[in-house]
Amino acid sequence: MKKLLGIGFWELIARIILRNRIFILVGVVLVTILMALQWKNIQFTQTEANLIPADDKVNVDYNHFLKNFGEEGNLIVIATKDKRLFTPKVFENWSKLMDKIQSDKEVTLVISVDNLQKLTKNDSLQTFELAPLVDAKKVQKENYLKEIKSELFNKLPFYEGLLFNKKSGAVRSAIYLDKKIVNTKARKEYVLHKFIPEIEKFNAENNMQLHVSGMPYIRTLNAKTIIDEIGLFIGAALLITSLIFFFFFRSFRATLISLIIVIIGVMWSFGIIGLLGYEITVLTALVPTLVIVIGIPNCIFLINKYHQEYQKHANKAKALQRVITKTGTATLMTNLTTALGFATFIATNNVLLTEFGVVTSINIIAIYILCLLVIPIFFSYIPAPIPRHLGHLEREYLTSFMDWIVRTVKYNRVGVYITAVILLVFGIIGIYEIKISGSIIEDMPKKTAFFDDIRFFEKEFDGVMPLEIMIDTKRKQGVMKLSNLKRMEELEETIMEIPELSKPLSIVNLVKYSKQAYYNGNPDYYQLPTSQEQSFILSYAKNGAKNAKDNLMKSYVDSTGQYARITTFIKDENGEKMEAIEARIREKANTLFPAERYNVIITGKASVFQKGTKYLLDNLLSSLLFAFLITAGLVAIMFRSFKMVLVSIIPNLLPLLMTAGLMGFLGIPLKPSTILVFGIAFGMSVDDTLRFLAQYRLELTRNNWKIRKSVFATFDDAGISMFYTSIVLFFGFSVFMLSGFGGTVALGGLVALTLFFGMLSNLVLLPSLVLTLNKTLANEQELKEPTFDILEHTDEELDELEKKNN
Repeated sequence: MKKLLGIGFWELIARIILRNRIFILVGVVLVTILMALQWKNIQFTQTEANLIPADDKVNVDYNHFLKNFGEEGNLIVIATKDKRLFTPKVFENWSKLMDKIQSDKEVTLVISVDNLQKLTKNDSLQTFELAPLVDAKKVQKENYLKEIKSELFNKLPFYEGLLFNKKSGAVRSAIYLDKKIVNTKARKEYVLHKFIPEIEKFNAENNMQLHVSGMPYIRTLNAKTIIDEIGLFIGAALLITSLIFFFFFRSFRATLISLIIVIIGVMWSFGIIGLLGYEITVLTALVPTLVIVIGIPNCIFLINKYHQEYQKHANKAKALQRVITKTGTATLMTNLTTALGFATFIATNNVLLTEFGVVTSINIIAIYILCLLVIPIFFSYIPAPIPRHLGHLEREYLTSFMDWIVRTVKYNRVGVYITAVILLVFGIIGIYEIKISGSIIEDMPKKTAFFDDIRFFEKEFDGVMPLEIMIDTKRKQGVMKLSNLKRMEELEETIMEIPELSKPLSIVNLVKYSKQAYYNGNPDYYQLPTSQEQSFILSYAKNGAKNAKDNLMKSYVDSTGQYARITTFIKDENGEKMEAIEARIREKANTLFPAERYNVIITGKASVFQKGTKYLLDNLLSSLLFAFLITAGLVAIMFRSFKMVLVSIIPNLLPLLMTAGLMGFLGIPLKPSTILVFGIAFGMSVDDTLRFLAQYRLELTRNNWKIRKSVFATFDDAGISMFYTSIVLFFGFSVFMLSGFGGTVALGGLVALTLFFGMLSNLVLLPSLVLTLNKTLANEQELKEPTFDILEHTDEELDELEKKNN
């Protein structure tokens, strides 16, 4: 280890970089071109985030459901409460809209008032037939349309909750997309370029505002918003970080090269995503911005070190070499810990998080190498810094801040510990207030029209997020047995008692409708047939099913008649009631359908997403523990002291607890976006810890292991860089708060806040803890000199090596 990362190694690296400048720059250009060629392979995800491993029972059950009934999320709904719908002009335009949508090849079925079919009895053929509810020749008469509305609302209970809300008067149409395109680019193209223009045209012609929702529609607009925000984040991050950078250094050249480096890093990040064949998801969309936010601090640290070295001896060549030799190991370690912090997501056994962890960790190392190569080469070609460029090292606001830190650590460590304990108690209390959210829509942009429409459908039709129940009768044609139908009806009654769920749809509704049709459409007979009626009523229904091209029965019973499907929709308020809702349904299902005779699966996108959140939360502690162990291992290598391991962990654990406490008190729930905060923040906050300890380790060798003197000497060298990089990270992550997605806003704000706490903790609490352990640690180090040093090196060591090389 000593030979690998010792003084000779970094002196060799410095010599290679500064003596092969043209070759290295050509290599950077070629790699950039290669990465740009991979952009053609970039694709945007067409599915929702699935946070559960593929072999988990939740996904196995969901895939079993899809195998029998196909993609469940293929329904788009259009609704209005406008009473003008049942007037001749508007109704005619509504009919034209539905006909146009039905004619699209991407649509398999449209169910709407204008094309609604009534179930009627044909005694001569002993079958049920579908007859139009609306006579197209009479729709110009307003009285006729009023009669149609009355018949729909009062005589067709089968369609209640599906096509109309009897209490509010809301009416909607159901549009079923071809299941083959639901998870493809064709869905996006249809929704954006065919469907939405037709809706907008209808709204303009009729001065109405139709409400549109459904999973294909939501997913398309949600994905479009994610794509639109990538450019916003990159632009905002570049602007904010460059302004802060220039404010600190007052150098256009330094600012320019930093921007060039991170722009190249962004190009590489897209290239790496394309090279690995990954899709742009809600997480990987953040990677280019993360490259900027992490790359600029690297630039700051190296340029600040260059300025510090040049201020000492005014020798540009020597300063550039010292930037590499004196900071090489420290910067490598800090970037490695950041990369490993993101890499912990790989251990979650989830595709979405694994891809995010892989891409981010690779890009962090790539941007580090890019900074290490390009910055010394760039400054070797331009003139040496002038006094204005070095003025930031002694700027009054900065020196005043650092003086306050030093005074606090010197004279008020008891106050520091009291404050830390108070914050610790605050965080622990707040943690008990945290709630868990498994909501699909909670992180969606709240200020969009499609989000308002989601709330409309939740109010009028009890939601648009499907919850599916699949019943395996374990025998062919078992679904149509009257005893099983009655069991399903009883289960549906339990579902209807749950206020968060909509009216369920299943084969039971169709059989009830069949009985109503058998008795000439009398709504009083909308019920299951008796044992005496079942033989002839069900025979009518089966005959009708054979003759119908798109009969409704096949959506709720598989082709073998063995599997039945009950679909309900859930109000996706926050998902916290999902577990209790499923437990209640499961309890009733176990009573009605004994496990030895039936198999009941409760699934659907809403259920899978909620379970995914819980799975992610369960894996959070293991990921954080892994990150803690990595940090502890590095500190143990540095100091060979368990006490110093504790000293390094505590200042980084406290900000995480503080953030968790604030989430509890502010009502910010744990959800996929906010769970990621802790892993990201720890991986980046620990950089300051290792940077401080790396410099402190060097100062110990310079000051004959005098701890007090070494601690305060560390502030002079590393304190400014820690302050600069923390400020850039704070404002860099704050750009995510420009997002329309609640999850991205929470991620950016909470990470920024945690890093700010982390900076103060590492500048105040960390050195205070080191000094408190002063006597014991000093005695240990004076008795036993460390066996090797993997950190920075003293000027005397470097001068001696340079003389030998010369």
